[in-house]
Amino acid sequence: MQEAAHGRAAAVATGIKRMLPDKIVFSYQGDGDLAAIGTAETIHACNRGENFTFIFINNGIYGMTGGQMAPTTLEGQKTTTTPYGREMSKTGMPMKMAELVSHFDGVVYAERVSCDTPAHTRKARKAIEKAFKIQMKGMGTTFVEVASNCPSNWKCTPEESLEWLKEKVFPYFPLGVFKEPPKEEVE
Repeated sequence: MQEAAHGRAAAVATGIKRMLPDKIVFSYQGDGDLAAIGTAETIHACNRGENFTFIFINNGIYGMTGGQMAPTTLEGQKTTTTPYGREMSKTGMPMKMAELVSHFDGVVYAERVSCDTPAHTRKARKAIEKAFKIQMKGMGTTFVEVASNCPSNWKCTPEESLEWLKEKVFPYFPLGVFKEPPKEEVE
């Protein structure tokens, strides 16, 4: 385990994987870390096809630093920095990272999953296992985005947060595979 400065996980993972190419290397990052301060490191690692796995937790908010608006905050979603809701005319649209990185030639696998139900949790586990298998074959960058809830910063109950995921998050951030290699190359 190696901790990196906020936003620099992709740069640190690149260095570790290049020094220890036989090890499974992954970054575990939230939306503020990966899609805000770490955008440059994320994009360039994906463009280079660095052979490690991104595990990206998208809860639409800065969950560990006070509940501020993140690059993935939905339109109208209230945060500590957008108390009346996010306005697209002022802040732009929420970033769809799995879709974005899937356009890079160096990214061989990109999928968005969730852990809101047992069935979705099983799919998430399979997605991470698949990402690691692809990495072990040295095929390039793998990216697993996990659409997640955050009841405390969303100011709701856990049950209400799961409903928000279904009603608001999944329509904008649909679950599914955005890029993958042929099955026979992974097996």
